[in-house]
Amino acid sequence: MKPASLPVEIAGHPLVLSSLRAAFDPALRCLFVADAHFGKDAVFRARGVPVPIGSTSDNLMRLDILIAEFEPSTLVFLGDMLHAREAHADEILDALHIWRARHPSLRIVLVEGNHDRHAGALPGTLNVELVLEPWRVGPWALCHHPQTVDGAYALAGHLHPVYRIATRNDSVRVPCFRFGVQCGVLPAFGSFTGGARDDGRVSGERVFVVAHDKVIEVPR
Repeated sequence: MKPASLPVEIAGHPLVLSSLRAAFDPALRCLFVADAHFGKDAVFRARGVPVPIGSTSDNLMRLDILIAEFEPSTLVFLGDMLHAREAHADEILDALHIWRARHPSLRIVLVEGNHDRHAGALPGTLNVELVLEPWRVGPWALCHHPQTVDGAYALAGHLHPVYRIATRNDSVRVPCFRFGVQCGVLPAFGSFTGGARDDGRVSGERVFVVAHDKVIEVPR
C-alpha cells in the first residue's frame, strides 16, 4: 500500500511530508529522515533488556518504500542514525550493507548527532558522508539539534516530537512534524523510538500529525 503524503510549503519552499515519518524536497530531490536509531533493539538486548527483534528490518523496508516513491538523489539522516556502540553488531551492519547494495547510486549524508558520536564511526564500506551541523543545502540548514541559523530555515530532529490527541474519555500521542518560524523538527523515523514533546504548540508553529497512515495538519 502506497504511503500517504502531503505537499506543503515551509518558509516559502516546497516539502512533501510522508506518513512514513520523512520529508522530501522535490526541487533538490533530497529525502530527509531524522533519528533512525538503527540497532536500538540490539543495544537493549546487549544490555540485558529483552525486547523484540525486527526494528532494523522495518526501518530499512520503509526507507526502500520512500526511495521507490520519491526517487531521491540524496538521502540525509538528520542525526542519530545509529543508537550506540552495540549497534555495530554484525546483525545490524550486515543488514545495512545489504540495504546499501540495493541503492549504490544514492548519495547518503549523515548530519552528526549526539548518538552518532557515542556510537562511533560507520564503516567506510557503507559510503555515508559525515557532516557537522548546520549543513547548508539550498534553503535549508540541516541539523540534528533544533536551532536558529541566519539566512536559512533549519530542519532538525533530536526531539522525537509527538502530539496529544484527546477526547473526553481518552487520549493518544502520535508522531508529528512541527514547523516553527525559523526551524522545523521531523518525527523520529526509527520504529523503536519513543516520543518526547507533546505539549501545545508555540506561537506561529504549524503541526502535522501522522495518524491512521495519513499526514494531517492540526487546525490552528
